[in-house]
Amino acid sequence: MHDRIGRGYGPDPERGAADFALGLSQAWVFGFAGRSLMDPKWSDDLPIYRQLKDRVIAMILEGVLVDGDALPSVRNVAAEYRLNPLTVLKGYQELVDEGLVEKKRGRGMYVMEGAKNKLLKDERKRFIEKEWPQVRATIDRLGLDVHELLADAEAVQKSGGSDD
Repeated sequence: MHDRIGRGYGPDPERGAADFALGLSQAWVFGFAGRSLMDPKWSDDLPIYRQLKDRVIAMILEGVLVDGDALPSVRNVAAEYRLNPLTVLKGYQELVDEGLVEKKRGRGMYVMEGAKNKLLKDERKRFIEKEWPQVRATIDRLGLDVHELLADAEAVQKSGGSDD
């Protein structure tokens, strides 16, 4: 069995077509280590197309989908999750518009080269601009030393848990 379920487009010669379809479905739903990345439950807080887009982004960031991998077809996702195909297409189209996915006419949609790096760059920028000022203000307000704080966090991580 491959190290990652569902990679690539079409049946793997080492596995049958049914195994490929099952593997793709498992990768789409569970990602790594059984963690649900494509949970069939949808929140009422955001439009479904946006949640679908966010889940694909999470799969790219987690390495479930890598450069050149095919996304599951619009029809398959729509059927499996009982969604309108136009909803799935809208979520996918936003990924195309952001340069993360490319359409290959007659073949499907594929993760573009460098998609993960682009996402990481954007996420880092957002963190530095939006979250870091709040984190820094909290550190200052609590009178914490940044170096000491990082050393404590590293020690907790090495010990495998919190020191409650």
